[in-house]
Amino acid sequence: MKKKHADAIPLTPEGHRQQVAALPWRRAPAFEILLVSSLDTGRWIVPKGWPMKGRTPSQTAAREAFEEAGVKGEIAEAPVGAYRYDKRKRNGSVWRCEVDVFPLEVKSQSKIWPEKAVRTQRWCGWEQAAGLVDDAGLGDVIRAFAAQMADQPAD
Repeated sequence: MKKKHADAIPLTPEGHRQQVAALPWRRAPAFEILLVSSLDTGRWIVPKGWPMKGRTPSQTAAREAFEEAGVKGEIAEAPVGAYRYDKRKRNGSVWRCEVDVFPLEVKSQSKIWPEKAVRTQRWCGWEQAAGLVDDAGLGDVIRAFAAQMADQPAD
């Protein structure tokens, strides 16, 4: 994994460091969300990362979903929501980050992917997913997305 230099990370108008995330989901056997463990604490999160040069935010989110969870599918071009969290650095500093979250309808899951050996993954219902994530704002994004999906007919 490449290290990011603080001055290379885009900032929001409020001065937060910008990240993007995928919200992997599927309808079969029921509407479920895929969570992955974080590298540092093992808490439940969604695949996320720093913007990548030459990629749109949604393309970057899709890339993170493959690297961290081995999933591919259809990514939305617009985020379904955003949340903020404090990223604690090894040197003790804290970065305030804002994460735009892009829904990714999972169409396939690989048997091998870059971070398989260092992350755990878990498919669960949206209510359970919203309760398992450590960041309250991410839980709110999951709940809002689930409400939006409940209003749409299945294909």
